[in-house]
Amino acid sequence: MSTIKIPNGHQTVMPYLMLEKASRFKDFTETVFGATVSSVHFQDDDPSLIKHSEVSIGESTIMFCDSRAEWAPKPAHMFVYVENADDTYNKALESGGESVMEPADQDYGRSCGVADPCGNVWWITAVI
Repeated sequence: MSTIKIPNGHQTVMPYLMLEKASRFKDFTETVFGATVSSVHFQDDDPSLIKHSEVSIGESTIMFCDSRAEWAPKPAHMFVYVENADDTYNKALESGGESVMEPADQDYGRSCGVADPCGNVWWITAVI
């Protein structure tokens, strides 16, 4: 059995999102989830476009970039655990998100859904 070498700060599987105006994603994750940016590189031909970036939320890393003609936008659905679902939901709405599902108690915790400015849907959950 081989041993996979994984760079520090990465997991075996990480989402890679191709987004329109990816800088909005970076800003949203920093504001709403306290994400830290570990890497950001811009396109040589257009320094306003992100060529590759990484944010970390807790111990999870998400890679993303601006979509291009050869890579269409591909937003995703993500499930994220937070300390307080209601507070995070409100912060997400204040940061340009749109409600998908208002906070409610579920069998698995207090949960809600928000679409971020790039079209990703975040299923925000706090264990209660």
